Amino acid sequence: MNFITILLHHEFLLNALLGSLLASIACGIVGPFVVVRRMSSIAGGIAHAILGGMGVAFFFQLSPYVGAIAAALLVALILGLVSLKVAHYEDVMINALWAIGMAVGIIFLSKTSGYSDLMSYLFGNVLMIPSTSLIWMGGVTAIIGLFIALFYKEFVALSFDMEFAYVRGIPTTFFYLFLLCMVALIVVLLIQVVGLILVIALLTLPAAISRHGATSVAKMIFASSLYGSFFSILGILLSFYANLPTGPTIILIAALCFILFFPWKKEMKLSD
Repeated sequence: MNFITILLHHEFLLNALLGSLLASIACGIVGPFVVVRRMSSIAGGIAHAILGGMGVAFFFQLSPYVGAIAAALLVALILGLVSLKVAHYEDVMINALWAIGMAVGIIFLSKTSGYSDLMSYLFGNVLMIPSTSLIWMGGVTAIIGLFIALFYKEFVALSFDMEFAYVRGIPTTFFYLFLLCMVALIVVLLIQVVGLILVIALLTLPAAISRHGATSVAKMIFASSLYGSFFSILGILLSFYANLPTGPTIILIAALCFILFFPWKKEMKLSD
């Protein structure tokens, strides 16, 4: 009851809860496609490369989210094209853009006075989510959910067999790049919740757990959203009572559940 009372009387805690739930739902929508398509490495490259865009934005006194979105979309398109055209260079390009983004970010930040707030973007600070951020987080989540609903069959076909999808007349290049762009937006969405360092865990762990027991991608999306929401609520509760950092607490709970489910549980065969 103490937590509920504080939740109702302190806007920052309510915003933290709502922001975490929105991020969990967004990850639940796209995370299953990342897991099935095995794009977690690309998502990791996007997450770390956007530090360069944030550093440039800080240097020119712009919102770090402007730089993060621009860098995330640019890196997503580059990695997507490399994956499609020269797949054997994919790992090299992921690591290269990862390193370049971090290096560019550090150089620009070293020339910018007063950039200590960047630590909240690296490691997350869910308790500092303003009410205005909830609006665009909800908007991004709704838009991503709408596109997934409209083109669900195309994304499922793309995730399982890109060549088969191409033969069936699906513009695979467009939808693959489109999917990566949605992953990029979700990475930016999660920055303030868990930070760049932990963003991939929340994107992939609930989806990986939902793979056990789900017989379709649609069921994975539903289960992944529920798991992510549960981890977020439990993480906020535990961090509140134990005085722990919220973002890492959420991730550790998700990781513990992942260990309990994998590899002891048998995966179900997925269908569309």
